[in-house]
Amino acid sequence: MCLAVPAKVLEIKGDKGVVDFGGIRREVSLSLIDNVKVGDYVLIHVGFAIQKLERKEAEEILKLWQEVSEALST
Repeated sequence: MCLAVPAKVLEIKGDKGVVDFGGIRREVSLSLIDNVKVGDYVLIHVGFAIQKLERKEAEEILKLWQEVSEALST
């Protein structure tokens, strides 16, 4: 099973970017997708941005992740 997590692009440095996963920042490769800008949301899989997401879709997915996290911590 593969898992891709949405993240917001905070910085771009060539073909690398710094993204935010709900407060956790990581450097990832942006080399697989075109026209990524700061503020875009992307799906991250094993350190690579594999797809751009619409903001609304990304926020819905992040909300669901938060609900799962809260359910598992109780």
